[in-house]
Amino acid sequence: MQQLRLARMHTIGRLKRVEESKWDVQPKGHNNNILWQAGHIFVTVEQFIQQCVKSYDPVEPDWIPLFIDGTSPDEWEGNVPAGEEILAALRAQLERVIPVFENRLAEKADEPLIIGDNIMTIDSIEGYIQFLSWHEGTHSGAINAMNLFG
Repeated sequence: MQQLRLARMHTIGRLKRVEESKWDVQPKGHNNNILWQAGHIFVTVEQFIQQCVKSYDPVEPDWIPLFIDGTSPDEWEGNVPAGEEILAALRAQLERVIPVFENRLAEKADEPLIIGDNIMTIDSIEGYIQFLSWHEGTHSGAINAMNLFG
């Protein structure tokens, strides 16, 4: 759980440094922007927690089609959350979801997470948490790079 908290602390720190005008900038050669990166982190945690623990009800399900893997701001239609709204959701998310996992790390996940073309299978709650921590770190790095160089 500490890895997940550390990754989130890092992400929020990166996002707090982003000027409002940069959230929607899509750097040349990228199919997304900082807003998408932040929303993707949030949505991925919600989706994977539900996959891991079926009784979990995702928050902000309307955001899923905007931020799931393979989507792009170029395709957005309708109501897209603002950066501050996503930042607030990211701040609140771990306090809501950590109790779902606390004291259950050694348990089997309700559904395994299959990475790539069956390259790796994650079947424990602890494995999901490790994957989500890594995933968030990669997107936090993208946020930082887009903010600095985008």
